[in-house]
Amino acid sequence: MRVELRGITKRFGSFTANDAISLTVEPGQIHCLLGENGAGKSTLMNVVFGLLHADEGEILINGESVAFSNSGDAVRKGIGMVHQHFMLVPVFTVAENVVLGFEPTKSLGRLDAKAAADQIRTLSARFGLDVDPDAVVENLPVGLQQRVEIIKALSHDAELLILDEPTAVLTPQEIDALMDIMRSLAAAGKSILFITHKLKEVRAVADVITVIRQGRVVDTVSPSLSEGELATAMVGRSVSLTVEKEDVVVGAAVLELRNVTVRDDRGVAVVTNVSLDVREGQIMAIAGVQGNGQTELVEAIAGLRHVESGTITLGGRDITNASPRQILDAGLGHVPEDRQRDGLVLSLSVADNLVLNAAAKAPFAKGWNRRLAAVRDNATALVERFDVRTTGIDAEVGSLSGGNQQKVIVARELSRDITCFIAAQPTRGLDVGSIEYVHSQIVAERNSGRGVVIVSSELDEVLALGDQVAVMFAGTIVDVVSPDVGREAIGLLMAGGGQ
Repeated sequence: MRVELRGITKRFGSFTANDAISLTVEPGQIHCLLGENGAGKSTLMNVVFGLLHADEGEILINGESVAFSNSGDAVRKGIGMVHQHFMLVPVFTVAENVVLGFEPTKSLGRLDAKAAADQIRTLSARFGLDVDPDAVVENLPVGLQQRVEIIKALSHDAELLILDEPTAVLTPQEIDALMDIMRSLAAAGKSILFITHKLKEVRAVADVITVIRQGRVVDTVSPSLSEGELATAMVGRSVSLTVEKEDVVVGAAVLELRNVTVRDDRGVAVVTNVSLDVREGQIMAIAGVQGNGQTELVEAIAGLRHVESGTITLGGRDITNASPRQILDAGLGHVPEDRQRDGLVLSLSVADNLVLNAAAKAPFAKGWNRRLAAVRDNATALVERFDVRTTGIDAEVGSLSGGNQQKVIVARELSRDITCFIAAQPTRGLDVGSIEYVHSQIVAERNSGRGVVIVSSELDEVLALGDQVAVMFAGTIVDVVSPDVGREAIGLLMAGGGQ
């Protein structure tokens, strides 16, 4: 399928998200769309998929101008999309989500659950994305929910497949598998539009790269460019791709875990007898393949999940099974893995989200009265400091791109006095310029003497930031090692080897 965009313009009030964008995706081509957070990439893809309507311009499929009233029209024209933020029904099973709108039925129009489940098993085996078709989506970790989105899009035999940050929550092994899938789809003549911030992926799989900055196409480049050249094209300035850390004196333990056991929503122990110390002036990076207990461990530390047994101490204070509010007040800064579910109130403004953890305290409140001027001044300062791309501090935070939503959370948590900072997937969905800044802020927290914990599925991030690396497998910490041992050794531990 040949898909051509001509002069696509999309405005939201006075804000122009896409400004006369033109590009062409040829049959059998993997075309990468590269740009900063808020550059307009997802808006453009939503126009192509029929979720938004362009104010100007047209879309041509095989030379014929098309107009979509909704995403169903796009699907019928052979377009599929994997969204950056999940488009799933949480209370439905995996099978019900995948066949939604295309349900196999039996007598009296009832859903043929067996046929739906068999379809999922076939797709899972075919594409190497192992998911239980009977699992309820809201009970799945983020990584498995992303797999469901990929299976759903692939199930409709799309001729153009739009992948909007599809690898943001995948493990390195799953990313490699997806790259292979993309290549095989392209070899079969499928067209692919691929959005990612990960420059290694761009260079590994793209045939053509279109760079978008501030809603405009600024260049079409070759994947043969270096990562540094691609970063400069995307951000418009030179970007450092390495993390600079100075030597600091490691102090006393600020976060202590002793024999911590945690169960998941099914009552299964997914964290077992975990003990770990995080010290002043230290970044403890937790590495592991998604689904080995990292998510539940962080939730337990932050008060979002019950601790079955063991103790958690923060700054000398026992916070085991304390409320999230008590734990935040005790000095924990927390960036959750699922920013939309646990980190933000999407219907509230950027300004209100930036004070969620301190809205009832001075200087943002006095007694029962909110000090709106202080809330707005705080938001104005943090939006500028953390380069949050928004139409204004009064905009609903749900209207921001995923990367800018992440910046709001990081800005909120790092703008107050804390003892220990814990971040799950701190740079998920961020562009290289934003990653550079967030990494510098994390290192600054460590240099100022705070304890820092990061949980990341990005092994490069773990190795770059971690002073020590705790590797989790099957709910236990199998070893705590120096990042100097290298990728291969840590990767072996992540897979359960070397115990």
